[in-house]
Amino acid sequence: MNVSIQEKSDSDKVKTLIVEGEVDAFTAPQLREKLMPLCKDSREVYLDVSKVDYMDSTGLGVLIGAYKSLRANQGRLILVGVSPRLSRLLKITGLAEIIDIEDGA
Repeated sequence: MNVSIQEKSDSDKVKTLIVEGEVDAFTAPQLREKLMPLCKDSREVYLDVSKVDYMDSTGLGVLIGAYKSLRANQGRLILVGVSPRLSRLLKITGLAEIIDIEDGA
């Protein structure tokens, strides 16, 4: 399955990306291409993952890169709509301890 990524601009410094589908070795570069520029120009980046069916380690790597980029500029990466499956993956890897997670979508 492919991935669909839509950008929603909440304000100049707050951006939202809505991700749908699977984030894996094949599709993660598309997510990185959309996400990383936002991390340089925004104070907060919301990543709506409520329609993400699957994420592998490559997708987690994109999240880590975005987190580091935002933190370097005193910004925040906020995940929204995290499924129980993705939540478990984030907890197992320790990412749930460093990346902000909000309920709802």
